[in-house]
Amino acid sequence: MEFLSNLALGFSVASSLENLTFCLIGVLLGTLIGVLPGIGATATIAMLLPITFQLEPVSSLIMLAGIYYGAQYGGSTTAILINMPGESSSAVTAIDGYQMARKGRAGIALAVAAIGSFFAGTVSTFLVALFAPLLTTVALKFGSAEYFSLMVLGLIMSVALAHGSVLKALAMVVLGLLLGMVGSDIYDGTPRFTMGITAYADGLNFVAVAVGVFGIAEILRNLEDEHDRQVLTSHVGRLWPTREDFRAIVGPVLRGTGLGSVLGILPGGGAILASFASYTVEKKLSKNPGEFGHGAIAGVAGPESANNAGAQTSFIPLLTLGIPANPVMALMIGAMIIQGIVPGPNVASEQPGLFWGIIASMWIGNLMLVVLNLPLIGLWVKLLKVPYFILFPIIMAMCSIGVYSVASNTWDLYAVAFFGLLGYVMGKLRFEPAPLLLGFVLGPLLEEHLRRALILSRGDAATFINRPISLTLLLLAVGVLVLVFLPAIRKSRDEVFTESEG
Repeated sequence: MEFLSNLALGFSVASSLENLTFCLIGVLLGTLIGVLPGIGATATIAMLLPITFQLEPVSSLIMLAGIYYGAQYGGSTTAILINMPGESSSAVTAIDGYQMARKGRAGIALAVAAIGSFFAGTVSTFLVALFAPLLTTVALKFGSAEYFSLMVLGLIMSVALAHGSVLKALAMVVLGLLLGMVGSDIYDGTPRFTMGITAYADGLNFVAVAVGVFGIAEILRNLEDEHDRQVLTSHVGRLWPTREDFRAIVGPVLRGTGLGSVLGILPGGGAILASFASYTVEKKLSKNPGEFGHGAIAGVAGPESANNAGAQTSFIPLLTLGIPANPVMALMIGAMIIQGIVPGPNVASEQPGLFWGIIASMWIGNLMLVVLNLPLIGLWVKLLKVPYFILFPIIMAMCSIGVYSVASNTWDLYAVAFFGLLGYVMGKLRFEPAPLLLGFVLGPLLEEHLRRALILSRGDAATFINRPISLTLLLLAVGVLVLVFLPAIRKSRDEVFTESEG
């Protein structure tokens, strides 16, 4: 009964006219930035963070959440129509979705992506509502030692799930931790790594780092790789799948939903990994694996269901533990802090309307997406024809204005430029930026809980292994690290990404 009353509270909050409006704005913006390659949910949310100053906390978070899972929908449109994923999690969809479009089945591919995403979003939202309160109860028993160990596990998991070299991912985590230490010491206020610049006494601006590493760097990469985009406008055609198509997608949608729901909780971009894993699973289970890469409908249904389920369940560690599962969730933590909300298990008990309102809005947002997206395909196709040389100055101007408006600090603009170039160079050298941002967000929290735990134990480091939960989390972190470095595990891990990208 308590579960039903909580859901009723959530829907009463999410269904208010104000929150419905911001949910609609969020999912439309998310679809738009998913459709337009080169922007991305991370950069968009980072740019919109200053706006959240003027909004009610629940409205701002509902809008930002809508942008995130709306981008998962929008990314599939470009992946299918022009073979250019609007979102990285839609990269796998492009493999068979574009081939379906070339065969005149673009409408079917788009409909299958929308149906699979809606089903996965509905199921995963229910899982968030079911398991988030349980994890919140467990999290209330955590002390500083347990939080420190949990963050160590989260960072190790982000390394394990990162694409490419493990050592490069570790280097990015360490760099993120060091950048997180810029500013003043949390206990005695001593300046650290500020280079004598007083503007950095409170640390680097999180929005500036995020916009630079993800937004500006992505623009530079798109300008370098810009090529003619051939939109298959004449082949969208019929939208509703046949009975045979429905039979073919039932299994992939169910399996993709299950994979995404589990992998989305893990740090390091679970939605991306889920779509890769789903494609690999469907290809191995298929009676005709040769169809994959040539327009297999299961190659669209499975990954699209997986990435949307992963996007939804990534909210579980955010809402229960205050730990981000990916860069977008790190930005959501930033939005909560801006609103004076301390992320963690106390949110559910202290602000139940916000907690359950966000969860209920996910289902409402997914319903809006499936109702709006298919009728608006013509509009999205027209937007795809806009040349990128017209788009990128607008995007860069929005990035700069958004960052400057946070604190009216000129040094933040210098930081955007620096981290934009750094992100571009990292991309060239195949260093993933996601572990860096997670390290940057978790670094100050990691240091705070480490020092607090040592103070409480009078400097005895054994406190981290004397407490059962803390010891278990540290052992899991060591186990994950060992598995990642095992040659057989590393080979299979790299094959998943290589096969999916090919």
